[in-house]
Amino acid sequence: MSVIDHGANHQALVGVSDADLPTAAARFTRSHRAALATAGRFAVVALTVAGVLAAADVATMSIPATVVAAAIWFIALRTVYASAWLSPLAVGTRVASALGATVGLAGMAAAATLVPGMSELTPAALVAAAGGIAITSAAYELLAERWIAPRRRLLVIGSGAGGTDVVGTLREHPELPFDCIGLVDDAENSRYGVVGGVADLPAIVGRERPDLVVVAGVGDRNRVIQLLFDAAPCRFQVVGVHHFYEHAFGRVPLEDLSAAWFMSILHLYRRPYSRLSKRAFDLSFAVVGLILAAPLIPAIALLVRLSSRGPALFRQVRLGEGGRRFEIYKFRTMVADAEHGAVAVWASADDPRITRVGRVLRRTRLDELPQLWNVLRGDMSIVGPRPERPEFLEQLAEDVPFWARRHLVKPGITGWAQLRCGYTSDSRGAAEKLSYDLYYLKHRSLLLDLAITAKTAAVVATGSGAR
Repeated sequence: MSVIDHGANHQALVGVSDADLPTAAARFTRSHRAALATAGRFAVVALTVAGVLAAADVATMSIPATVVAAAIWFIALRTVYASAWLSPLAVGTRVASALGATVGLAGMAAAATLVPGMSELTPAALVAAAGGIAITSAAYELLAERWIAPRRRLLVIGSGAGGTDVVGTLREHPELPFDCIGLVDDAENSRYGVVGGVADLPAIVGRERPDLVVVAGVGDRNRVIQLLFDAAPCRFQVVGVHHFYEHAFGRVPLEDLSAAWFMSILHLYRRPYSRLSKRAFDLSFAVVGLILAAPLIPAIALLVRLSSRGPALFRQVRLGEGGRRFEIYKFRTMVADAEHGAVAVWASADDPRITRVGRVLRRTRLDELPQLWNVLRGDMSIVGPRPERPEFLEQLAEDVPFWARRHLVKPGITGWAQLRCGYTSDSRGAAEKLSYDLYYLKHRSLLLDLAITAKTAAVVATGSGAR
């Protein structure tokens, strides 16, 4: 049994035997399907590398050097997919594969100068190989998930604290790679497929052979954990409800969330994402973004001025890190004096105050370009929770538990909540966004920032989720 401690971000493994598996055939089926999926992943990477090198006419690169190159990209991909800070189920297969290919590209750039036989690799060949691997890896992972890799058998213990919600949510999302065995609970409830009581847990685990056990609301948690250890020999992992939602959905459910959960953000074993690294990421993207957008900014400003009377730029006070107030900049997308009487009003979908030019700017996110100046000033980051207006602070703090915890980090131009929730205009929507903001707060890292930035670029390119 493997008990996953996400607060400490490490795993405590308990070695067990496979002697009591029901049949040798069952053991063969699952273990060999997993091995076949892994072998397929390496084959896809190796064939892609060989194909790109052949197309680039890198004839002098030896077979051992080609194998080394494939191994570097394979390890990079598996590192990203196995990362505790970047769940592929949450960010998506395409983004995870693209990040893995990019990490492998950095490794290959170093290996090209150190490994004999790789000196013929040109930057163009490396970039082409990384692009090909990102595409073929994503395609393979989608096929493997459907046809090769075994689905994970999941058992839920306890109907309280979100236990029944897990069962119901999995029924609503059959596309996830989980087969829910049922619910272990002392209260009979056929609606949620109760398979037995807590006292029967060792027998249930031995019979059903779960891969993942989710421990929810139970009367005696220590007893449940002891019974799970007594269920050995078995190979399974144990996780709490909140940690399961983080892994499968990329969010933290607010129901039954306690202040103790926030210990995971300050935990001794948490991987640091230093202010220096975060600032370097922000400055790099802001400078490049401003350079690329320089030809657009005057044209957009002119269109805004011609669309309706009023200034091209819109300024508004928002809440930043630590609740500090700052002035945010955007291209104006609404009519001048949109809030009559200076009363703060939630924006709404199809808001009549939005101009025709404003709708285009919102759909393409070009109205956010001036916020790159906020990033350079240090008021905002590229990635983070969206900054809220101080006029709504009292209402949101009262309606949404732990809402002010968003201020532990700088707000961002884009963020995990914006990508997953889209547009919201009330406290209920703010609560949903908070569940994703808390996920980002706990799992923030350079990899996650890159993933969010890549997904944002895709949204901008397609114009989906316009506000």
